[in-house]
Amino acid sequence: MQKFIIVLAFASLVGIRAQVGINTTNPTATLDVNGNLKIREVPQVLALPGYQIMAVNQGSFEVAEVDPQVLLSAANTNSSVYSAAKNGGITLLALSLFGNWKQINFTLTDKRLGISTLFSENDYSYVVPSSGVYAVSFYFRYGNGLQSSVLTGNPGIGIIKNSGGAFATLDTRQFSGINLGIVALTVSESVINSLYTLQAGDKLYFGLSGSSVLNLSVLGSNTNTSFSVYKVSN
Repeated sequence: MQKFIIVLAFASLVGIRAQVGINTTNPTATLDVNGNLKIREVPQVLALPGYQIMAVNQGSFEVAEVDPQVLLSAANTNSSVYSAAKNGGITLLALSLFGNWKQINFTLTDKRLGISTLFSENDYSYVVPSSGVYAVSFYFRYGNGLQSSVLTGNPGIGIIKNSGGAFATLDTRQFSGINLGIVALTVSESVINSLYTLQAGDKLYFGLSGSSVLNLSVLGSNTNTSFSVYKVSN
C-alpha cells in the first residue's frame, strides 16, 4: 500500500510539472538526469532495419535518435581522398630549401576527386589531414614515354615531404635507360605507388630531379602526370 501511494505521488508530480529532474533542481528536458545511467539488461538484435540508434549531443547532453544509415554512410566516407592530373601545360617550379628538385605546378583546377581544403595552392602541396598510413601514387610520362637517347644526370620523379619545415625525400624513381651500341633509349615514364606513414600537417610535393636534361618544350605540350593520396589505416 505504501509503495502504491509513492507511485501515485510521483505520477501526480509528473502531471503537475512538465519537466522532471533527477539530481538537479533545474531540469531542461522532460526527464533531466544529472548523473550516470545503468541498464542491467537489454535485448540483442542482429539487424539494424526497424531500429534507431540513440546518441548524446556533447554540447547539450541531449539524447537524440540517429538513423543507422547515417553512421554507415559516415563510416564509408574517406575524407583524406584526393587526386589530380595534368595533361600538357606542365610547369616546373623550384622547390625551395631542398636540393635541385623541381616541383610540378599542380593546382586546384587539376583536381579529379577530393576536398579542396586538402590541397594548398600557396605552395602546391597535399596537406595530410590526420596521422596514419597513406597510399600515395605519382605517375609521370615525359613526351611519348620513350626518348631516342640516354638521358644523363639520373633524371626521375619523386615525392618530397615537408614536416614542420623539414624537407625530406619520401620516395623516388629514376627513368630507366639502355644503350645497345647502335640505339640508345630512355624509358621516360615512371610511377611511384606505395604506403607511407605520415603525420597530420605533413605536406607532400610531386616533382622531378635532374630536370635540366629534359626538353621544356616537350614538358609543355606532350606530358602527362597525376597523383592520388588516401589514408588506409591509423
